[in-house]
Amino acid sequence: MKIIKNFVAVFAFATSFGSFAAQSVTATDSTLESAEAKIAAQAEQAGASNYKITQAYTGNRVHMTAELLK
Repeated sequence: MKIIKNFVAVFAFATSFGSFAAQSVTATDSTLESAEAKIAAQAEQAGASNYKITQAYTGNRVHMTAELLK
């Protein structure tokens, strides 16, 4: 029984940490540079210390997704 309680506690801690570790933001613009500039502005506004671009799609426009790191 103690093993189950420990497993549940570790699982709850691990899953809750992920929700506080990073926030996702998106930006759409005509070029990679301008989309990244929008991501950087969102990161600064949110008080993030850094950001990591996780996706970038190009077509007629650029759609970019990033994780903000606090």
